[in-house]
Amino acid sequence: MATKKAAKKKTASKKASSTRKYSPSASKDVEREMKAMKQGKLMSGRSGKKVTSRKQAIAIGLSEARKEGKKVPPPPKKG
Repeated sequence: MATKKAAKKKTASKKASSTRKYSPSASKDVEREMKAMKQGKLMSGRSGKKVTSRKQAIAIGLSEARKEGKKVPPPPKKG
């Protein structure tokens, strides 16, 4: 009996995650920022320093996609 319940739970969780969190155009924005970082052309917004972190390059790409109104989840809340 316990195995049938576990099998039902797995299928239910798969159906919920079938929608895309990020639009394809948002992923292209991130890809463009990653290329700029690898070429050494990506600069941080306020300070103007060169970006060397992969995570920071992804964050910049997602931020620009949000500004353009593309489908991207909201940023994580601090605190």
